[in-house]
Amino acid sequence: MTTGIIYWNADPVIVDFGFFAIRYYTLLFGTGIFLASWFAYRIFRENNIPAETFTTLFYYVFFGIVLGARLGHCLFYEPAYFLHHPLEIILPFKIENGTFELTGYRGLASHGGAIGVIIALFLFCRKHPYSMLRLLDYIAIVAPLTAAFIRLGNLMNSEIVGEVTTVPWAFVFVQLDKLPRHPAQLYEAIAYLVLFFINIFLYQKKEKNYPQVFSQG
Repeated sequence: MTTGIIYWNADPVIVDFGFFAIRYYTLLFGTGIFLASWFAYRIFRENNIPAETFTTLFYYVFFGIVLGARLGHCLFYEPAYFLHHPLEIILPFKIENGTFELTGYRGLASHGGAIGVIIALFLFCRKHPYSMLRLLDYIAIVAPLTAAFIRLGNLMNSEIVGEVTTVPWAFVFVQLDKLPRHPAQLYEAIAYLVLFFINIFLYQKKEKNYPQVFSQG
């Protein structure tokens, strides 16, 4: 029998006020965005991009992430339900059998958020004289940091689990089944953090050879 198995049965809710609950996934998702934005701000400042421009871009990207992630979950994973309950896509509550329940936004898809970022950048660059590809370069440097925190949120939700395994560090996700599995969320979180630090290293070494973020003409 495999030894050293970790029995994982984390409660995804940090605190429940009855009418509103704070969840690990939401907190980690937000923390990842905040930290990535802080690093992005420093990169933009080093490249002489005005703070007010960065603020405007932040709002574009933030809403692109949130809307894209929400729509991605609703349309990719539960289209039948949300097409019959369209208000629940944009409103953090549901009314069922005459009962009002504040649910929050329990469904977010990170790949939907990535699509939302690309659309947001496209819209931003239509109104501002910046190269979309160059902005994508900058955001790609810090994006893995957000992704790492999202995967930690998946761990707290006991979702996106790995294959059944006999490795000594296997996790048994009690809320899912009784089988030892690879902690795929941790693997991905670590990989994203490594990629983030590699990106920062390469940026600091190579930035002087990159073209300017401003479009020509």
